[in-house]
Amino acid sequence: MKIFPAIDIRGGRVVRLLQGDYDKETVYSEDPLEVARGFEKTGASCLHIVDLDGARDGRPVNFPAIEKIVTGTDMFIEIGGGIRDEDRIKKYLSLGVSRVILGTVAAKDPDFAGRMARKYGEKIAVGVDVRDGRIAVQGWREATDIDGIEFCRELRDMGVKTVIYTDISKDGGLGGTNIDVYRKLRDIQGLEIIAAGGIRYERELTILRGLVSGAILGKALYSDKLSLERCLELVKSPVGKDGIESEDTEWKGH
Repeated sequence: MKIFPAIDIRGGRVVRLLQGDYDKETVYSEDPLEVARGFEKTGASCLHIVDLDGARDGRPVNFPAIEKIVTGTDMFIEIGGGIRDEDRIKKYLSLGVSRVILGTVAAKDPDFAGRMARKYGEKIAVGVDVRDGRIAVQGWREATDIDGIEFCRELRDMGVKTVIYTDISKDGGLGGTNIDVYRKLRDIQGLEIIAAGGIRYERELTILRGLVSGAILGKALYSDKLSLERCLELVKSPVGKDGIESEDTEWKGH
């Protein structure tokens, strides 16, 4: 399982929101590149970036800050937020971004997401952001009636290879993630799932590494609840055939 430290950018600064609420923001750094280099120095080879202004406004607002990170580091970088047409996909890929994440546009125009996935292959992922089982769009501010798990199956059938699944109710709360939903998502054959939202405990990572292909760590790192170095070491150890099953069975919460 790969670990993706997260950098959420708003107004050119590194911030975290509580459950996607733009009025509940904590600023952690004025320099996103410095934060990215810190993650890389610790040993991270992957990075998850969200342009929060872009997600809300529908355009890549923080492109200059993202460009500095891409050109100033040597990591696998995935980027989401405000990417809603092919020109923006091309812009990020030509910059050197490893994978582009489609969010709102995938929910509103799944045919477009399917076309882009078939055209660009593994360079396209879809962010499935869910509150109470239903997808939320426009920077998590607009609810839909689309079932999150069923939508993941539809994306798989359209050719999407990777989904970043976030339980919004868990995001930024430091209360743990939604383990049960990742157990369900594991059953969708042929779709790689990256877990996001609320991961707080090392114990969760030992379970998730048997369920998903990647995990995004955000506030738990910034709040020193989790050590990135320790997390990277933790997921290197092989998952035993019986080990993950026994851990899964013993999971009772926190």
